[in-house]
Order: sequence, then C-alpha cells, then structure tokens
Amino acid sequence: MTKHRTSSLAEREIDRLMTLHPKGFDLSLDRITRLLGRLGDPHLKLPPVIHIAGTNGKGSAAAFSRALLEAEGFSVHVHTSPHLVNWHERFRLAAPGGGKLVDDAVLADALGRVAEANRGEKITVFEILTTVTFLLFSEHPADAAIIEVGLGGRFDATNVVVNPAVSVIMPVSLDHEAYLGDRVELIAAEKAGIIKPNRPVVVGAQETETALEVIVQTAERLDSPVTAYGQDFMAYEENGRMIYQDEDGLMDLPPPRLPGRHQYANAAAAIAAVKAAGFEISHRAAEKAMVSVSWPGRMQRLAQGQLVELAPEGAEIWLDGGHNPGAGVVVAEALTEQEERFSRPLFLICGMINTKDQSGYFRAFKGIARHVFTVPVSSSDAGVPNGELAARAIEAGLSAEPVNSVANALMLLRDTWDSRETPPRILIGGSLYLAGAVLAENGTPPT
Repeated sequence: MTKHRTSSLAEREIDRLMTLHPKGFDLSLDRITRLLGRLGDPHLKLPPVIHIAGTNGKGSAAAFSRALLEAEGFSVHVHTSPHLVNWHERFRLAAPGGGKLVDDAVLADALGRVAEANRGEKITVFEILTTVTFLLFSEHPADAAIIEVGLGGRFDATNVVVNPAVSVIMPVSLDHEAYLGDRVELIAAEKAGIIKPNRPVVVGAQETETALEVIVQTAERLDSPVTAYGQDFMAYEENGRMIYQDEDGLMDLPPPRLPGRHQYANAAAAIAAVKAAGFEISHRAAEKAMVSVSWPGRMQRLAQGQLVELAPEGAEIWLDGGHNPGAGVVVAEALTEQEERFSRPLFLICGMINTKDQSGYFRAFKGIARHVFTVPVSSSDAGVPNGELAARAIEAGLSAEPVNSVANALMLLRDTWDSRETPPRILIGGSLYLAGAVLAENGTPPT
C-alpha cells in the first residue's frame, strides 16, 4: 500500500479507517464473514468468479483473463491488490468498451456503508476493502469477476467465495514466510486453500514438482478436476509467435504484449482458466488479447514522463514491482531476452522492504547487470535503508552503491554517461511500493 494520497472522498475515508484499524494482515475469515452477513452476503451474489492465487504471476494471469474476456465481448469486474498509486486501482468495474476504475463517489459510498455495517468492531483495512469489492461487484452487472488473492489463499479475505467458476494457482515460491511457512510445500498448501469441492482448478507452470504435487493432491481430495500446465495445456515460442496447445488443439497467436518468456506460460494459464470457467474464447479474441493486454508496474516500459527526462538520452527504462527471488529470475530472463535483441549495458535502480529476500533477488542479476543503485522506499515503513540494501547486492556479487532517490540515480547516470557508448538499459524494481512511487513521480499513474 503506497502512501501517495489524493484529496478524493474515498482516499479520505480510507485514511480514516486506517487510523481506526490495525495495519497488515490477520489471517482469518470470521470477521469478514460476519461483516458480509450484515450486508446481505454480497459475496454470494457475484457473476462467475475466476479466483487467482500464487506467489508470482497472479496479476499477469488476471490481466490476461480480463483481456481475453473483454476481447470476446464479455463484461468483467477485476479486483487486484495492492494498488500502485491510487486505491481505486483495486476495483475495476465492468463498463461498455472495457472495464474502468471505480468512480470516486461510488467507492466512497461503498466504503461508508461497509464501515457503518462493521460498527467499529475489530477488523483489518484489507478485510474492509475486500468486503467493498464484493459489495461493488454484486451491485453492478457483469458477465464475470476476476478476483486476485491478497496473501496466501486459505485464510485470505477473498476466500469466502464458495462456488468459483474456476480456481487458479499460479507459480508458487518462497515469499511471506512469516505468514505462510518457510518451505514451498507449506506455501503451496496455503495457496491451494482456495480450491473448492467439485469446482475446476487450473494450475499454472510451477517452479517445483513439490508445489505441483501438493496442489494436485488437494484438488483430488476435493474431487476438483485439475488442468495443469505441462500436462493438459502449454505454450511455447515458434517463429516469433506464441503457440498455445490443449486438448482442443492449437492456437497460433501473436507473442504477448507483456515482455518476458514467462508471460507465455501466464497467458496460457489465463486461456485455460477462462475456458475452464465456461467461457468460449475464439481465435480472434485470443489474438486481440495478446496484443492489448496491460499490467502496470510489471515489466512496464517507461517511454516518457518527468523521471524519464532525467535519464541519459536514448536510455531504455523498465519498471517492475517483482520483489522475491522467483520474480528476480523471470525479470532477469526478460532483460536477457532484450539484450539478445539489442545489446545495451544494464543498470538496476532498486529499493526493497525488509520482509523480502534481498540477496536472493539480486543473485538473479549476477553477470548481467553492470551496476546497482540502491534507493530508500519512503512509501513503506518497512523499507530497507539504501546503504544496507547496497551491502546485500554486493553480497550477491554485484557492484552497488546507495543513492538518495530514483531521480538522483538517473541524473547520476546521465551526468557520467559517455555519449560514445550505447545508451543504457535501466531496470527500476524490487518493490511494488517503489513502482507505485515511480509511476506517481513520473506522472504516469495506472488508469
């Protein structure tokens, strides 16, 4: 949750709620179930739900699922978290021509009704916001609702959905160990907690056989039919195209607009999920979705803006909020692909929070990054001091130095860059907090 605030009605109401209720997570379904009951159980009145969990890739899967459904003409609500710049990003409501971020007055009204129904009782702000999601999605018509899990799965506030059209488990790796456990099999079990009896399950490309086994065993115990990447569907690159394959045959599609080879697997999981949820997706719609999909803050190219103007002339700037070792690997692979297409020296500008494996993230860039500038994450109380973060990067085998801000890092690069050398490729990353702050400062917030 970033601290970038506007003066909107909804922002002021959320600020008020954050002074009344504890920050963070308190994994339980009792409080939100009680609150939803007082509001008439809106979570039981939703359009077909695509419920998505996972350590990495769940946001991309949500973005691809939305793009597929909207390309086919379906109307879609989307809930994602956290937001990058504004709270409104968490609530995308179905609208003609494609979903729109919730109107401020509509969000403020829903927040007020939920807060009143809670009667000041103990609850977390995330549970209030999740209740707002169900209230909004039940009151506005749509053909489908895509709901992303916030943390874990089994006790995440979104897991009051009792009859999803499909449950989706994206790649599972170590993250949030304090809440979910310190072994992949424990985390996979928590993610698999969103699986419901006799409801279809789609499993994205897993990093370990252990995670896949735990998820499949959970589904089998609940008599939930499983469609798994690598067994029942897959995607691969061929002659510059993406080939999607499942039991229905092949689809020859444009490469996904989202950069990185890992997005082939994410896109494939979304296609499988939308089909498992009962929606027919034509080849034409799948083609359109691959070239129209958008997911801010995840390998997002920044081509213009106030920060971009500070960089060396001709620099290529990417922004990514990935923050754990698994994310570091896929981002490093995506940048390696960019290097193969057009060689540029790579520089990192990184900020991270203290609940993440900083050295594990940096190790993915050993041998491909020339230098790292570490910056503070001022929008989080858990930000790692930039000097300490530089030490973690050096431990991982990288050249690194602390600087005061992203702007300072870009100006330092600009002022020292040899114009005879190819302009650099710059990744700004390591934290969704940092990604949100960069989009705000650059003047390019999500819409």
